[in-house]
Amino acid sequence: MDVRVNDILEMKKPHPCGCNRFTVERIGMDFKIRCENCAHEIMLPRGKVEKNIRKIFRDGEKI
Repeated sequence: MDVRVNDILEMKKPHPCGCNRFTVERIGMDFKIRCENCAHEIMLPRGKVEKNIRKIFRDGEKI
């Protein structure tokens, strides 16, 4: 899956604050993502993030 730093991910499940859009901060074995609404940072395993992605936005465009 082609995910890059600073991409915006729309996930299947929302964050507890209600937002389901996250910015990618770091990529590796784990992804570091930041909630667009409350700016909370989350570290998740790569497989879990890739499984739950609904859409990827890069530079304001849907990929």
